[in-house]
Amino acid sequence: MNFDIVEIIGLIAGIITSMGFLPQLFKGFKTKKLDDVSYFMPTVLSLGMSIWFVYGFLTNSIAIMTANTFGTICCIGLIVMKKIYS
Repeated sequence: MNFDIVEIIGLIAGIITSMGFLPQLFKGFKTKKLDDVSYFMPTVLSLGMSIWFVYGFLTNSIAIMTANTFGTICCIGLIVMKKIYS
């Protein structure tokens, strides 16, 4: 595994982008209310990020695989929380 500046930039971008899911997850866990979250949005995002993961795997991009794994886990978490708390 060889990290170059491009991969480091990708990892930083992935971390920052993925952090966008955390406030919704924390709020949902705290309030136990996810009425304002649709099933459609996290489902579509999970599908897209799963395909991005495959792309990252095929191109050997740790940044793409890492960011999209975390994002997919967050989206699945939102779906599960919505199901449990609804």
